[in-house]
Amino acid sequence: MAYLIAVYDVNQKRVGKMLKLFRRYLTWVQNSVFEGELTEAQFQALRQEADALLQDQDGVVFYRLRDERYRDRIALGEEKGERSRFL
Repeated sequence: MAYLIAVYDVNQKRVGKMLKLFRRYLTWVQNSVFEGELTEAQFQALRQEADALLQDQDGVVFYRLRDERYRDRIALGEEKGERSRFL
């Protein structure tokens, strides 16, 4: 398992598709920002699905933390997503 922070910057036409995809795997934190814990298989599946949606000048960045304990999360203002995740 790895704790991930993921961000994307895509053309407005693909924002909805990316949002749906990333919300299947991670918790929505802010516009185009997600976080959560995934297995290696889940991470690879997300990477492949996201890559298939990308077109010219689109981008996705994943930050992989080995363990959630090593992150210090400070949030100001209202958050977009629900902090808990039920599968």
